[in-house]
Amino acid sequence: MSTIIATGFNAGSTDGELDSLELDLRDLAEMGVDTVELGLTTLDIITGGRLVSDRVERLVALTREFPFRYTVHGLVSSNFMDPVTCRYQLDAAKALAQVCDRIGAGILVQHGGHLRAAQIAERAGADQREREALFELAEFCRPYGVRIAFENIFTTEPGQYRQTPAEVAETVKTVNHPNLVALIDFSHAYLESTYRGLDFRAQLRAMAPVAGHLHVHDSFGRPQGFYEPYHPQEATAMGIGDLHLPLGWGDIDWGDIFSELSFLPETVLMMEIGRRYHAEQPESLEHARRLITLNGQRNALAA
Repeated sequence: MSTIIATGFNAGSTDGELDSLELDLRDLAEMGVDTVELGLTTLDIITGGRLVSDRVERLVALTREFPFRYTVHGLVSSNFMDPVTCRYQLDAAKALAQVCDRIGAGILVQHGGHLRAAQIAERAGADQREREALFELAEFCRPYGVRIAFENIFTTEPGQYRQTPAEVAETVKTVNHPNLVALIDFSHAYLESTYRGLDFRAQLRAMAPVAGHLHVHDSFGRPQGFYEPYHPQEATAMGIGDLHLPLGWGDIDWGDIFSELSFLPETVLMMEIGRRYHAEQPESLEHARRLITLNGQRNALAA
């Protein structure tokens, strides 16, 4: 059997309010989706690390209207390497962990950190600062039964310090906490491997043994660099950047990858393919379910 237990799509608010999130959730329910990753930082439910109680209660009531399994995406701007904002980020992440507990979400996504090229003085302690923050957050999450899913990101500006996917895996191993797992974002790994001249598949193999959450969306692994397309569709036309395409629109060999890799138990395959591709979401959902079956067959043969 596959260690992947569910698949679905991400959802969020377009205006900071619950109404737009509700529309997204209703569409996903009608599609037959069983799992949703909530982008809770698209909502105004936390202020200065404190929960806004009435808004949280409204969110809890909304999530209970649907039979979804929930996971939660934390701060997209999360960056535990930054010494100035690290404490503020931890406070916000702890508040999100409490919301996870309220809505029954077992995963809270945390992005890997980075430093700007000019932050030379902060470079030496960056990895340790991030590890200490991850440990503190994982300890906070322990009584809630929430696992932090630590995601590999890609270089976004010249001279930036950022960990490779394999180094993200090493961070998870070094922290060595039961409430911390790696999150493989396959397209991010593809982009970073192209940019740095790394072996994409070797980077995935390094992450898989400690991966307990997956972000799946297609691309061509072509860094965008300084090119700024006028319309998002122009980036898609050229195949550059972090495109979040429907499965099959890029050139990632999903079948070969899921025939090779094994992940931790209770892993969720979450597709970050948003409403822009609403018409293609059902086909991607079927594709993802086939990948889960394929992965289960791989595990059965390896047993």
